[in-house]
Amino acid sequence: MQVPAQFQYEKATSVEHAVRLLGKYGPESRIVAGGHSLLPMMKLRLAQPEALIDINDLEELARISVEEHMLCIGALVRHAQLLASAVAGEHFPIFHDAERVIADPVVRNRGTIGGSLCQADPSEDLSAVFAAVRGEAVIRGPDGQRVVGVREFFAGPYQTVLGDEEILTQLRVPIRSSASAYEKVERRAGDWATAAAGAELLLEGDQVAAAGIGLTSVGATNFHAPEAEEFLVGGPAGDARFDQAGAVAAEHCSPVADQRGPVDYKRHLAATLVTRALMRARTRWYGQHSAHERES
Repeated sequence: MQVPAQFQYEKATSVEHAVRLLGKYGPESRIVAGGHSLLPMMKLRLAQPEALIDINDLEELARISVEEHMLCIGALVRHAQLLASAVAGEHFPIFHDAERVIADPVVRNRGTIGGSLCQADPSEDLSAVFAAVRGEAVIRGPDGQRVVGVREFFAGPYQTVLGDEEILTQLRVPIRSSASAYEKVERRAGDWATAAAGAELLLEGDQVAAAGIGLTSVGATNFHAPEAEEFLVGGPAGDARFDQAGAVAAEHCSPVADQRGPVDYKRHLAATLVTRALMRARTRWYGQHSAHERES
């Protein structure tokens, strides 16, 4: 039977308490919430933290709300909670698209949004989603609070900008008039993505006024495609333009061959899924604005 190495265990009673405990135990301490990534690694002795700091009782981190024109998602919000959130789906349907294809109900009921981003797995769905919608990470540490764009939150595969005594407390997304969508290809339901893409669009007439594109599993730097976004802005929101944007995104990503497929296949998927996500977001945009016109 696989068992982890010995470790200290503490239960945090507040965010400030969690920060103090991180300082007490030093860089070999780890935050635990859902534990779906950390605990299996500990059983295999691939991770051997000297202390685990349990934050599951911090209800202040388990809320979804709208504050000052921002959608605020606590780091302790579970995947199932985000999937069920009407307010999140209303403003950013991309979250519901992604959550429907993440793992299975057992994982979604326990796994947390903050844990998913802090893992910084190159195949993580929500990292691409938050990159597409230009989310912000709210971080608390011994020197107070700081806010980092999600696109700057990742320092590399399985690495983030979090300091040893810092904790991710919340993800925020500015609410704006936009439409979004997520597309994923996986070997079987709930698996890690072979490739996936998220898109956010803001149109002015038939022109793209702003665009966000997130990518996962294809080696996109910090999970997004800035070259494709730049290409889209100011141009027509047409199929040909979206096809070209997909090609630009694929050209600038760096997929790695593995059991899910060779490099050329993954690059082809990146282009196709970017195009699909853009088209789906465009359909939602026109649907939203047609409904508003009927109501007015």
